[in-house]
Amino acid sequence: MKILFELGHPAHVHVLKHTIWNLQKSGYETKIVARAREITPKLLEAYGFAYERLEKYNGLTNKTFGLFINNYKLFKIAKKFKPGIFVSVGSPHSAQVSTILRKAHISFGDTDVKKYTLYHLISSLTCPFSDVLCTPSCLISKINPKKHVKYEGYHELAYLHPNHFKPDPHTLDQLNLSNKDKFIIMRFAAWDAVHDIAHRGFKNNQERIEFVERLQTKCKIFVTSEVNIPELDKYKIPLAPEKIHHLLSFATMYIGEGATMASEAGVLGVPWIFVSSWGRGYLDDQEKNYGLGYTVSDSKEALRIALSLTENENLKNEWSEKRKKMLRDKIDVAKFMTEFIRRYPKSFHEYKNRKFKYS
Repeated sequence: MKILFELGHPAHVHVLKHTIWNLQKSGYETKIVARAREITPKLLEAYGFAYERLEKYNGLTNKTFGLFINNYKLFKIAKKFKPGIFVSVGSPHSAQVSTILRKAHISFGDTDVKKYTLYHLISSLTCPFSDVLCTPSCLISKINPKKHVKYEGYHELAYLHPNHFKPDPHTLDQLNLSNKDKFIIMRFAAWDAVHDIAHRGFKNNQERIEFVERLQTKCKIFVTSEVNIPELDKYKIPLAPEKIHHLLSFATMYIGEGATMASEAGVLGVPWIFVSSWGRGYLDDQEKNYGLGYTVSDSKEALRIALSLTENENLKNEWSEKRKKMLRDKIDVAKFMTEFIRRYPKSFHEYKNRKFKYS
């Protein structure tokens, strides 16, 4: 069996890497097609993955043209590779090309769809052409029940579950830190992803700069940013991108506009503050059911919470207990993905009859 994986974002490399490795070990032939976004190529190379490239397009007009261009590129790649199954994280390219080639498409999405938004439009170009839509159970979007599969987990548990991830303390040595040092990781977003359009976090770069300068009086700050902010260059993280989760696991907290990194912090037992005008279902689940973080739309509220957390001397122990509770309720998502793909379509029919075991 040949399986084609399409990766549209750096996080997708992490989400699907263990599934790809598992399937390769079982004798499956895989092909990775990736959009050249941010650090995606570096991550793929770091993990030893060969891949073929699709382009990333910015702006509504360019994204519209890019849909057709990347569809054509993916069609040519797939026509030559001849996959039996397409796998993506909610990609319209894989959904549409798989339909043209009369092959199955399994989508592993995790973003709630709001009506009358651009992401709703993109979803309408994906869902009708997908055979299966697998999502975390905490999403509130209404999805075609004939195609929908829910599981108890988050994307981030596909690579940060204890079965797959062990924090490396040597990462701290590279930054002259000890496990007793307090430090905060911050991430600033470009807000150019399809699901980000019309939403915002910090008002502007000046607000971001002032926020960092205020917090750096309390503890060390590291910044990762999709936008160019020269004033914050001195806070950049001097680490290879594949090492970021090791650093995050030892952080005092995470603050930022990146929802994925907030969820990563949560599953690692690190407090998070997500600054955004729009929440996420999986972050709501972490906040309401486990108390792992906070979603706020105002930077002043974010600063108030952050300052309060830095004063809590029992912070790590409290969040460690919260993480344990979360892990008791959730599954190894990489194991679920691997088995679902490996046994598809039997796994889908078994799931619908509640006979498919994925815990």
